[in-house]
Amino acid sequence: MPIFITQGRYTRDAIRGMIMKPEDRADAVSRLLSKAGGRLVGYYLTFGEYDFLAIAEAPSEMQMAAALLAVGSGGGVTDLRTTLAMTSVEAKGAFAAASDLALGFKPAGGT
Repeated sequence: MPIFITQGRYTRDAIRGMIMKPEDRADAVSRLLSKAGGRLVGYYLTFGEYDFLAIAEAPSEMQMAAALLAVGSGGGVTDLRTTLAMTSVEAKGAFAAASDLALGFKPAGGT
């Protein structure tokens, strides 16, 4: 199953609400991903540019996009940034496939 890494920020209202009534957002994210056919691998609060990082598996990009759209529509998070991740085994396969594709490929401006 594809792995996705998502970073985002909480809105000021979301932070205010979680201070008044602390909650484990990993539970809500896990339930949402389960409905999309995926699973939450890890959920972390982070320092710096983003407030949280979630690592998830989803059956496809479409299901992950649906989950992200559902999260974004709630208004509690902003600036969602999602990256498709590959395992080292998958990356090795990509490099092997690239070596076959590269044979005979003429780069732009190449002779």
